[in-house]
Amino acid sequence: MIHTLFETPSTYRPSDAEMAAPVPPVRALLFDFSNTIFQMIGLESWLRRVGAAAGRLAVLDEPGAVAEISGQLRAASLLPSVVALQEGRDLSAEQHRRAMRGWWERVDFLRGAEEAAYRELTAPDAWVPYPDTEPVLRALRERGLRIGVVSDFAWDLRGHLAHHGLEDLIDTCVLSYEQGREKPDPQLFLKACADLGADPRATLMVGDNPVRDGGASACGLRTYILPAEPRTGERGLADVLRLVT
Repeated sequence: MIHTLFETPSTYRPSDAEMAAPVPPVRALLFDFSNTIFQMIGLESWLRRVGAAAGRLAVLDEPGAVAEISGQLRAASLLPSVVALQEGRDLSAEQHRRAMRGWWERVDFLRGAEEAAYRELTAPDAWVPYPDTEPVLRALRERGLRIGVVSDFAWDLRGHLAHHGLEDLIDTCVLSYEQGREKPDPQLFLKACADLGADPRATLMVGDNPVRDGGASACGLRTYILPAEPRTGERGLADVLRLVT
C-alpha cells in the first residue's frame, strides 16, 4: 500500500481492495441520544417538579424566579471548580451525581434539594423524543436496518426508551457509564457495530457533536452531524432517510 502524507487513524485501516471497491450501502445506524433523538424536558418544567418534590413550588411563582434560577445555573456552570467536576462525569453514575451536586449546590433554589433534583433529572419521563424520532426509527426498521444508540450517559437511558414505547426499535445501547469510556473513543462505536453484526464501513453515525459523534469516522463509519441547536419541533431526522436509500 502506498501511504499518503496524512495517515488514516490507527483504528481504521482499510485494505487496498476496500479503498478501490464501491462504498458499501448503509446497513446499520447508530444514534446519539441527548439532543439527537431525545431531549430533556424544559427547564421550568424540571424546576417545578423539583419544587414540588422539595416543598419549594411557591418560590417559582414569584416574578422573575425562573429567569433568576436560570441565570444562577449559567453562572455556576462557568466556575472553575464546577467545570473541573464535569470532566469525565459520564464515565460512571457516581461521577455524574457528584458533578451535578457540585453544580446545583451553587444555586439558591437547588441547594439542599440536590437529591430531588437528581431524581427528577433521571425520571423515565424527564426525557422525551423529538416529534420525528419515532417515525424515522420505524421507517428505518421497515427497511430492515439495524439500529443502535451510542451515548455519553451516566444512567440507563433504556428506561426513557421504554417509557415512550421505543425500546423495540433499538437493537443495542452502548453507554459511556457502562463501558468506562466516552466518545470519541473508537471502542464505543466499534462495540455498537459488533453488537449489531454490522461492518463499520456500512454503518452511519448520527449525532450533534462534530468532535464526539464525528469521531466515529476514525473507525470507518460515515457520520451525519445535526445542527447543535435547542430544537422545540422536529429534529430534522428525516434527512437521514435520504442517506440510506
